[in-house]
Amino acid sequence: MKARVLIRPKAGILDPQGVAVEQALPALGFSGVSEVRVGRMVELEIEDESQLDALCQKLLANTLIEDYEIVSVDPAGAAS
Repeated sequence: MKARVLIRPKAGILDPQGVAVEQALPALGFSGVSEVRVGRMVELEIEDESQLDALCQKLLANTLIEDYEIVSVDPAGAAS
């Protein structure tokens, strides 16, 4: 199975990258954008999908300050 793990700072956790992006947008001509949060995506191929949650909790995400979402990807590449 191919999966994508989307990892983002939890609500209420300071996101300095998000703040920097949000502050740069007006200088680049973009207005009306707020609440910018920057996260990361990990894409992987895994044989036993029942291990995904434990993999995220133990390695991929710092669950004290981050939330994660697991998205399965079909063979054509579209998320489901």
